[in-house]
Amino acid sequence: MRERDSASVARPSGDAAAQLARGVRLREEGSREEARELLVALAARHPDDAEIAYQTAWVHDALGLEAEAVAYYERALAGDGLSAEHRLGAYTGLGSTLRVLGRFGEALALFERGLGEFPGDPGLRTFTAMALYNEGRAREAVAGLLKLLAESDVVGRYRPAVEYYADNLDETVA
Repeated sequence: MRERDSASVARPSGDAAAQLARGVRLREEGSREEARELLVALAARHPDDAEIAYQTAWVHDALGLEAEAVAYYERALAGDGLSAEHRLGAYTGLGSTLRVLGRFGEALALFERGLGEFPGDPGLRTFTAMALYNEGRAREAVAGLLKLLAESDVVGRYRPAVEYYADNLDETVA
């Protein structure tokens, strides 16, 4: 995982910070279109600010404007200043958005990059399985989900069997 201490994370300051906080609050309160307008304008004034780009991408996704979200997610990931939590959110959001847009190969490549920084993250692994399924790789998708389940408490005492079948899905008894 890419470690970032909070002192090294660049945050918007002054008016930009206040506007960003207002945009996030508006999105959270359900005023998404108003939040989008504010954040798009803020992103235009601060094109190199990764946090503003991330929040702008998020509001586009929340509005179902996935195609418009892509460039903002890409700017967020290309820049510096995202906390580890928001960087993970940007990987998950962008990969999911690419998948929804039918760009499955790009989504898988992005999820692989994300898992390089956040190994084993359950969200990234789950979305990877969805993209694998969309690519016609159902066996890999199901195997990945079974492994994820086996690592959780969900399957309980069946964990050894689930782990085994995750790698042996096609095995049957004659």
